[in-house]
Order: sequence, then C-alpha cells, then structure tokens
Amino acid sequence: MRVLVLFAHPAQRKKSINLAMADRARLVEGITVADLYAEYPRFSIDVDREQRRLLTHDVIVFQFPLFWYSTPALLKQWQDLVLEYGFAYGPAGKKLAGKHALVCVTTGGSRDDYSAIGGNEHPIEEFLLPLRQTSLLCGMDFLPPFVLHAANHIEASRVQAHIETYPLLLTALRDDHFDFSAAHTHQVLSVDDLVRLMGG
Repeated sequence: MRVLVLFAHPAQRKKSINLAMADRARLVEGITVADLYAEYPRFSIDVDREQRRLLTHDVIVFQFPLFWYSTPALLKQWQDLVLEYGFAYGPAGKKLAGKHALVCVTTGGSRDDYSAIGGNEHPIEEFLLPLRQTSLLCGMDFLPPFVLHAANHIEASRVQAHIETYPLLLTALRDDHFDFSAAHTHQVLSVDDLVRLMGG
C-alpha cells in the first residue's frame, strides 16, 4: 500500500522524538513524508496539491505531538481546508473512502495522567475523537493510535524503541503485513502491540 505521513510539529528541535521519527520514516523506501510546517511556513496550504496527494495514497498517517489536547494548529488548518465538502464528504465526496487513517502521537503526560482519575481526566482516545470522527465521516478506517506517553520523561531505551518501531510499522503497512483486524481490538497501540500485529 502507499503510505503518506503528514508530519506536523511547530517547534522542531534536534532532540525531538517526533523529528527523529520523521527522519526514520524518510529512510523507508516508498513512504511519502510531508513536513507540513516546512512546506507551509505561512500556513498557505495548497489544497489542490494536498488533495492530489491524498488520492494517491492508501494509508494516511497523522504524526504530531499533542499540543494543548489537540493537533498543532497547522494540522488543524490542513483538515479545515483540505477535507472539503464534495471531496472528503458529502453526496459527491467520499474520495477518501476505504483508506486507512493512523494517528501517531506523543504526549507529555503519562498513561495514568490520561485516565479518568488522572490529571487530564480522560484517556488519550477521547482527545483524538475529532480526528476519529473526521476520518469516519470521510469513510476512512480509523486505526487505534500509536502513542508514546510521557515522551520526555521516560527511559531513553523506551524512547528509542518507539522511534525504531515507527519505520517498521510504516514498512508493515506498505507491504500489507499489518493485521488491521487485530489492531482494532486495541484502544491504543504500543511498541509491544505492534510487534505482534506486524507478525514479528
């Protein structure tokens, strides 16, 4: 399958986990990586180009760090402008129907922080509901998100495992070696989950 990574990070630093993930993704043959902040520094999104790019891919990956419980601003603007009525939804739309959508997100808070009894009072899945519902409205298959919690507060080995698993995930999607049915039995996807889903 053809995989498109839409990478959105407004504050990229050399030690950024998301930047390291995007760099690994760029090394995977056949994977398209679009750095939205690099392509649209003035937020002037080329809607026709983005729609053409969507049409030529089967899996759309939204990769970003969670910012104030939401996507970075440019990714939200991308959704607002690109997923137009008549293209992504509506009687004459549905041009994305049947494609897969996958969110790859990092958070500052831990899994416990993202729980009913944690500081954020809700699981990460609930904060991603707008992306889930948008994907479903477009007729897309919304996969459980691949999440790294407490990204800047956990052991380096766990961070590295997450970064190294990312290109393997993209490769499995590209080569159609990913168990989509089994994936849907998970609320979120971790490195351990992906090892099983990729048959590794």
